[in-house]
Amino acid sequence: MTTYWAILEKIKGSNLRLTKIDDEIYEHFRKDFPNFEAKETIDEDRMKSKEGKERWRNFMMAYEKKVDDYNFGTMLRANPKFEYGEKETIFGRGGCVSPWWVGG
Repeated sequence: MTTYWAILEKIKGSNLRLTKIDDEIYEHFRKDFPNFEAKETIDEDRMKSKEGKERWRNFMMAYEKKVDDYNFGTMLRANPKFEYGEKETIFGRGGCVSPWWVGG
């Protein structure tokens, strides 16, 4: 978390690019998850349900050959209204995450 925070102190999350295809990933994400609202609290039970894991896995696998470490875990801020902390952080499996997905 310290490394991520150090980066965000220097670069606004919405301006940070983690891959060369961030825009493509974002468009794909919005298409596959049209009801996702970055300003809302993430429903961790729904996200980690069998259906939620399957949807995410299907999305993520599109980047298997395009993004290094595409399947690494990702730290998510459960609610963008609060700073990162033990109770406000969710660990999700699978990478391809850019800061705009986690309220950066």
